[in-house]
Amino acid sequence: MLDVLLTPAFTAWGAPFTWLELLAFALTVWMVRANQAQRLHAWPLAIASSALYGLLFWNGRLYGEAGLQLFFIALAAWGGWQWWRGSEGQALPVRRLPRQGWLASGVALGLGAPLLGWLLARYTQSPLPFWDAWPTVGSIVATVLLGRKFIENWPLWVAVNALSVLLFAQRGYWLTVLLYAALIPLALSGWRAWRRAL
Repeated sequence: MLDVLLTPAFTAWGAPFTWLELLAFALTVWMVRANQAQRLHAWPLAIASSALYGLLFWNGRLYGEAGLQLFFIALAAWGGWQWWRGSEGQALPVRRLPRQGWLASGVALGLGAPLLGWLLARYTQSPLPFWDAWPTVGSIVATVLLGRKFIENWPLWVAVNALSVLLFAQRGYWLTVLLYAALIPLALSGWRAWRRAL
């Protein structure tokens, strides 16, 4: 089945676009739009798109990004539970990150990304271990913030998506480059929508 998904659906700009990348792309755009609108079905879409991207990145030896997709699947289950369960019997509201949340997020990024980069450089054949590590750790932090409906997830997604454009361009995943470039204005739009909800 994986062989079928990895066959080119079409070729553009001299690069093959696989069925796997095309399907993951479509599910991710659908998921981000659902997150913007605070729709619960965003989380099952996140699980499906993460599983597909995990296969794509593993095949391309981006092990940090591939491992991240497994973590995203678990985080998506947790995030869906957070949104579904809410807080004290109420729907989870959009809110601002408290000071200790800023500190925890900064520590996670500042320590986690260099550590992951070092691990990828030492124990895998990752061709871009530190470039792989920063968006990986940033995505984890942003997903946790999204799951708890902290508005600060959106500017962090802007930064993560910009770094991801550079990473995926290095690997020739051109459809995914287009996706992450498109996710930047979508994240900005989500930020505006959640500011109105706030």
